[in-house]
Amino acid sequence: MIELLAAAAIALNQSTQPEPKLDWWRDARFGMFIHWGLYAVPAGSWEDKGTGHAEWIRTTAQIPLETYDNFVEKFNPVHFDADAWCEMASDAGMGYVVITSKHHDGFCLFDSKHTEFDIMSTPFKRDIMGELAEAAPKHDIRMSWYHSIMDWHHPDYLPRRGWEKDRSADGADMQSYRKYLHAQVTELLTNYGPVGIMWFDGEWESTWRGVYGKELYELCVTLQPEVIVNNRLGARGGMEGLTGMEGYAGGYGGDYMTPEQEIPDAVDKGLDWETCMTMNNRWGYNTLDKNFKSTTDLLQKLSDIVSKNGNFLLNIGPKPDGTFPEESVQRLAEIGDWMDVNGEAILGTIGSPFNSLPWGRATQKLGDGSSTLYLHVFDWPEDGKLH
Repeated sequence: MIELLAAAAIALNQSTQPEPKLDWWRDARFGMFIHWGLYAVPAGSWEDKGTGHAEWIRTTAQIPLETYDNFVEKFNPVHFDADAWCEMASDAGMGYVVITSKHHDGFCLFDSKHTEFDIMSTPFKRDIMGELAEAAPKHDIRMSWYHSIMDWHHPDYLPRRGWEKDRSADGADMQSYRKYLHAQVTELLTNYGPVGIMWFDGEWESTWRGVYGKELYELCVTLQPEVIVNNRLGARGGMEGLTGMEGYAGGYGGDYMTPEQEIPDAVDKGLDWETCMTMNNRWGYNTLDKNFKSTTDLLQKLSDIVSKNGNFLLNIGPKPDGTFPEESVQRLAEIGDWMDVNGEAILGTIGSPFNSLPWGRATQKLGDGSSTLYLHVFDWPEDGKLH
């Protein structure tokens, strides 16, 4: 029986992508996503537009550009501590952090020489990316950047939002915007040391072309050959994120797939993938959103994902003062307690050799001619026996 399991494990392992630069990421299995920016200031509420907003608030609440710009003067995260953030991620068993260097609103959390719409224009005046990049190696964290292709602030980005009736698009030049995008990506991959992942987003609008994604991918790997680039450069294929652009980078856009807010039932062998998911309902901070998933639920999602040979990127939406919501801190600590005991069943493992198990999931590690199986029991059978 053991030999049969080992054979199944070896067959599964041989089907994975050979790209060696992804090896650390495949071993890590678990990372922290951070959505943070000016949108934390209104904390999900805006005038008569309701309380259900978050990182998209500028467009979901239809806030004029000149009004939104006023948040710059109010963004002052005096309690931000890069070491504390990286330590919380590491203590939870996470191997990497992906943070929004720029979200769709165009505001940059780093010191960019190509715009004044950045952290250096706030009362805080400290380079968030720089402090995190310095802190991460101390905690064995690979620092990574999320960077939006879409930009609601830049005058050359098209299209305008449908509700922006008074913001003319006359003179806007998407090619000029692409130069700006490339210049900022160059900053992010030049000024902060080795970067684990460039995590792009916002590629679905009609003004973005597949060839633009190819050029952006090539820029990234030219600047840092070992950087991993996600698939949101071309045709993602919807929220499931398991299809991409044909014709480059292994037959699809980027190095791995990005399902969002869902765990696929099955993934084709040989595809690297990562589920990104919120702890509550929203990516950015919303003070009223208390619908947090339980620690047990999050851990079972982690086991499910890893049993299918995937990674789990779990999101935090920090407060405007630079601290994490208390509910997030509690869950990270509880996940860390579990990982202290059971982390070897997650880190460095590959997917299950079984098609399905009625009581839970399995992960495994390969040895020389044998494998170690880890059984993740969600529901014990009534007779107490696992079949």
